[in-house]
Amino acid sequence: QLQLVESGGGLVQAGGSLRLSCAASGRTSSRYAVGWFRQAPGKEREFVATITWSGDSTFYANSVKGRFTISRDNAKNTVALQMNSLKPEDTAVYYCAGKLGSTWYSQPVSYDYWGQGTQVTGSS
Repeated sequence: QLQLVESGGGLVQAGGSLRLSCAASGRTSSRYAVGWFRQAPGKEREFVATITWSGDSTFYANSVKGRFTISRDNAKNTVALQMNSLKPEDTAVYYCAGKLGSTWYSQPVSYDYWGQGTQVTGSS
């Protein structure tokens, strides 16, 4: 199994930046893809970004493309989500998710392991 723990959330003004981190433990010797998702109050969980095990392929939701960057450091078992030009509508609880294997996925149902989430609040 994979255990995932997010960190780095907080309150940031519109236009500001925040960097989230997802630390993995457990079955980190296996290949696993990681996705970031977010869920705002009263809304469904939505896809944000994902990255393959090797890090050579990434995919973003249109709403964050050009503003957010996902990256990973397999030596440290961490995946980061750099968020720039934040908007109030980016406010949500952000979750990282893991799926054993090499490729990436954009659907929440594809992921087997989830962190507890970290709150990101963008103020106007």
